[in-house]
Amino acid sequence: MNVMDFNVKKFAADAGTFLSRAVQFTEEKLGQAEKTELDAHLENLLSKAENTKQWTERIMKQTEAVLQPNPNTRIEEFVYEKLDRKAPSRINNHEQLGQYMIDSGNEYGPGTAYGNALVKCGETQRRIGSAEKELVQATAINFLTPFRNFLEGDYKTISKERKLLQNKRLDLDAAKTRLKKAKVAEAKAAQLNSLPEGDNLMLWAEEVTKAEQELRITQSEFDRQAEITRLLLEGISSTHAHHLRCLNDFVEAQMTYYAQCYQYMVDLQKQLGSFPSTFSSNNNQSSSASLPSISVPSIPVSASLSAPSSSINTSGFSDLKASSGTRRARVLYDYDAADSNELSLLADEVILVYSLPGMDSDWLMGERGNQKGRVPITYLELLN
Repeated sequence: MNVMDFNVKKFAADAGTFLSRAVQFTEEKLGQAEKTELDAHLENLLSKAENTKQWTERIMKQTEAVLQPNPNTRIEEFVYEKLDRKAPSRINNHEQLGQYMIDSGNEYGPGTAYGNALVKCGETQRRIGSAEKELVQATAINFLTPFRNFLEGDYKTISKERKLLQNKRLDLDAAKTRLKKAKVAEAKAAQLNSLPEGDNLMLWAEEVTKAEQELRITQSEFDRQAEITRLLLEGISSTHAHHLRCLNDFVEAQMTYYAQCYQYMVDLQKQLGSFPSTFSSNNNQSSSASLPSISVPSIPVSASLSAPSSSINTSGFSDLKASSGTRRARVLYDYDAADSNELSLLADEVILVYSLPGMDSDWLMGERGNQKGRVPITYLELLN
């Protein structure tokens, strides 16, 4: 037998098997053939694997969307990954914002209050951008990569074996159908008495024997494939345990990132102690008071983002400005003097305050011992 004859016979056999499976599958759909049902345990494992695959895909895709909101950039990174090439380095939004702030601050003049504030904000934004890159990298390695490995590795193997199990089941049911038909034909032939029909009976008896042998083979192959598939599917529990560890790593990376961002903003807030008074001097008082107050537990400096109007005794300040006397005032928040004409303040200290003719309505003169300077009234509470 030459190679060509062997290939032709193999092709014919494969074509015959495919046709047999197609016929069996079609007849099952039409309700014209019986179907061997998988045991309940195996069906539950298959359902669990399918649910794991679907939710893993959804969580992974949404995590990628959270880390990189720009869909075009995600597609570009995906293409580079498939081409096994490193994506070009790019600055993220926080870094870009930080650079704009620094450039504008330097343009306005870092010696000015606004320019100096912009530079400080820009440096903080760049640090947040760097922390974000660390979060993205840690998440990609410890969270997204294991999820992707499951989808492209373990689950593909499960899908392959599951498809093979389906083919073995179709072969088994096709063998059962052939045996059933052969037995029916043998029974009909046995009812006939003529000699030619007697020869036909022997032919059908041989056909039944062949069908029974084929059924034993297909049953054995089906049972073996069902066991292989079951063992693979039972590994899904281990996959869940592994993904749980990955989830813990993701949460830890997020916790580190947000803690860094929080600390950066607290530090920036302390540096920008003059922001509320500067803002209120350039805008009307009502718009300043309408800014939302950011309150962070156990960090009192957070209140300095906007002056709480409820703590300001406006009538007391008006009376003080109208008179030439002095009053004692408690300092509500730390304040860093912007220049030599101002007085730096510490929260909870008590100072003397008074007004001078022609002073801005948002400012008073403050005295602490031999030190004098302008102080913003939004940082003060008059005492009786």
